[in-house]
Amino acid sequence: MNSSEKIEWSAPEYEDKKRNVDWFWALGVIVIAVSITSIIYGNYFFAILIIISGILLGFFAVKKPETVFYELNKKGLKIKTRLFPFENIKAFWVQTSPKQVLFIKSERLFMPIISVPIENNFGEEIRSIMLAHNVTEEEMKENPSEKIMDKLGF
Repeated sequence: MNSSEKIEWSAPEYEDKKRNVDWFWALGVIVIAVSITSIIYGNYFFAILIIISGILLGFFAVKKPETVFYELNKKGLKIKTRLFPFENIKAFWVQTSPKQVLFIKSERLFMPIISVPIENNFGEEIRSIMLAHNVTEEEMKENPSEKIMDKLGF
């Protein structure tokens, strides 16, 4: 990769899901039922926590995702303004189906695996750049909790 070569792309922060009115009704019923149960058992703090969580969940459900800009350059992978240098990337994997995703295993303690949506034509090019910078290729998959949250409509 020569010094002027870089790949840039953008993608939504997360997949925007259309939620119908029933989803919000279900959220409201669950929040109210758990809150009332908590109050009956004298756990007022938990009831307040559930109500606040339900309100925030509803707010984030209607919020539109931001567009995130990605750049793979000679220094590493840049996500928004944060750079992940190649020497800090432990491993990577380019998933090709059902959708193209770049998985990065970083040195972060909290959420060390980062998933980055990629455009269809960049998968092989990203793979070759990562291998050229001696980043280990290691098969990774979406976290099972993400699949569960996806099924629940989050």
